[in-house]
Amino acid sequence: MNNLKFTILIYLLIFPFFLYGQQASEKKTNGDNCVQHSWQGKRVGFIGDSLTDPNSYGDKIKKYWSFLQEWLDITPYVYGVSGRQWDNVPAQAQQLHNDHGNDVDAILVFMGTNDYNHGVPIGEWFSESEEQVMAAHGEPKKLVVRKRRTPIMDKNTYRGRINIGIGQLKKLFPDKQIVLLTPLHRSFADFGEKNVQPDESYQNRCGEYVDAYVQAIKDAGNIWGIPVVDLNAVTGMNPMVEEQVMYFYDSGYDRLHPNSKGQERIARSLLYQLILYPCM
Repeated sequence: MNNLKFTILIYLLIFPFFLYGQQASEKKTNGDNCVQHSWQGKRVGFIGDSLTDPNSYGDKIKKYWSFLQEWLDITPYVYGVSGRQWDNVPAQAQQLHNDHGNDVDAILVFMGTNDYNHGVPIGEWFSESEEQVMAAHGEPKKLVVRKRRTPIMDKNTYRGRINIGIGQLKKLFPDKQIVLLTPLHRSFADFGEKNVQPDESYQNRCGEYVDAYVQAIKDAGNIWGIPVVDLNAVTGMNPMVEEQVMYFYDSGYDRLHPNSKGQERIARSLLYQLILYPCM
């Protein structure tokens, strides 16, 4: 009996979201009662690389933020630039702030795949030092010596870049919802004599697999107190699986960039994930 009650409760919680997603994707406006998406009509900044850049592949690929604009009536402020890495996040964040100031409700950051491709060392999150600090536990307060950790702000390491980038975002947009997106799975790409990218089964030139760059984004969510949408997992797309190359631009030379079908799948994943987070 208790199992039945639990099943009914879960159904009642989830079914309104399903209804909304169906209506949004089918553009229904029949006034049916349903839960309004928390990001409906919001102003959203998009920071990223070629997967976000409106100029990357031009009108050949419809980007995920364009689908969200269509379904949720968001106003997208898009600053992604092809080829950029996490060290470019502060510049994109600053430009977003210069252009729109406080008139932004949320910011999505979709970076990391190019850091892997360029072999940026993972690095460390913190440095440690012994310092004096005032403390008291049932006795008069006094100075004690304890280890203290401090975020490493190093533009030459991946974790250092993330610390710098999120620090800048928190400074510029302290009351806005920030969401991190993990890199996607990636496969072979050949963009010419000086730009050939092996698939993710190979380590990069600093000896790391792409998994480490994905995991760092997930770790950053806990370190900095920011929601993370694990697109590496929730999209269900993996170009290393031959039958799923249909979601990517070209089976011959570009199994790296999602095509419009792949971008739509990213957008649908975000549609359901983002409803969990307030958008102020």
